[in-house]
Amino acid sequence: MLTDRTTLTQFLIEERRRYPGASGELNSLILDVALACKAIAKRVAYGALGGVLGAEGTTNVQGETQQKLDLVANDLFLRANEWGGQVCGMVSEELEAPHPIPENYPRGKYLLVFDPLDGSSNIDVNLSVGSIFSILRTTNPGADAAAADFLQPGTEQVCAGYAIYGPSTMIVLTVGTGVHGFTLEPQLGEFILTHPSIQLPAAANEFAINASNSRFWEPAVTRYVDECLAGSTGPRGKDFNMRWVASLVAETHRILTRGGVFLYPRDTKDPTKPGRLRLLYEANPVSFIIEQAGGYASTGRGRILDVAPEDLHQRIAFIFGAREEVELIEQYHRDHNVVERDAPLYSTRGLFRTNG
Repeated sequence: MLTDRTTLTQFLIEERRRYPGASGELNSLILDVALACKAIAKRVAYGALGGVLGAEGTTNVQGETQQKLDLVANDLFLRANEWGGQVCGMVSEELEAPHPIPENYPRGKYLLVFDPLDGSSNIDVNLSVGSIFSILRTTNPGADAAAADFLQPGTEQVCAGYAIYGPSTMIVLTVGTGVHGFTLEPQLGEFILTHPSIQLPAAANEFAINASNSRFWEPAVTRYVDECLAGSTGPRGKDFNMRWVASLVAETHRILTRGGVFLYPRDTKDPTKPGRLRLLYEANPVSFIIEQAGGYASTGRGRILDVAPEDLHQRIAFIFGAREEVELIEQYHRDHNVVERDAPLYSTRGLFRTNG
């Protein structure tokens, strides 16, 4: 079966051979992450049979209700990656502070940042969920990592990826040389390269946004969505479909496969939050993947990967997908984001008009 197939291990070895000075530690860390994803995939697949559905009755540092599988997945990530000597610290959506590496394990030169179970609110209704991870170099190898060590812009990532637990389990990752997808062969327990050199389609006819928040959107976002909904008779001159899964991994995977654009923009629903998604373990890794696949990721006002983090759990506006679409949305933020609506689509006949 494997004679004409490349496993994740083989792929990483071949990548390492391109850099004779590489130590192999990054490869080992990626494979440990893959092991955690296999274990999570098994727990997800058992569903109600595994007794892990439903809420745990606790909240994370974000104040969000934790699902039982959130905590299971978080523990699996920690246990799979703390012992090998490749990392000197880990940060997770479910942890307030960096996870301390146990004293009896060596410290390495990498930092691991992850969302152990993205889209966990979909678990009870049996929809796709996933895991997201990012790997950074530490400035102090061999020593315990402090919170400040993780506050690096996304341009410093050496690897980013996600696992999607759907009809099949896949890992999609980049080490800075393109984006590649690996499907888990369940009988062998190996991830097999099935989607080499993924390129995000340049043309877009789908957009993903939570339309229930439309009354809180900035004018630039309203303008863009109105134009898409106007279809072939509107200024865009073509029809768009709207999608929303409430799982960043699922949205990312669809956009990588079929094209389109994703928007979780800044809005006025909670003025204290500049965005909904987390910079370090959601926006940065997805942005690295999207740009390596030929797309673009932005806050609406500038490139995500250039943002200097200020906090481990910092939230940010997040727009990504086909480059031309994201650049158009950026243009609207520059030119059409005043409170006084300056185009017919924002007037009383706008598709998402507001009263008063």
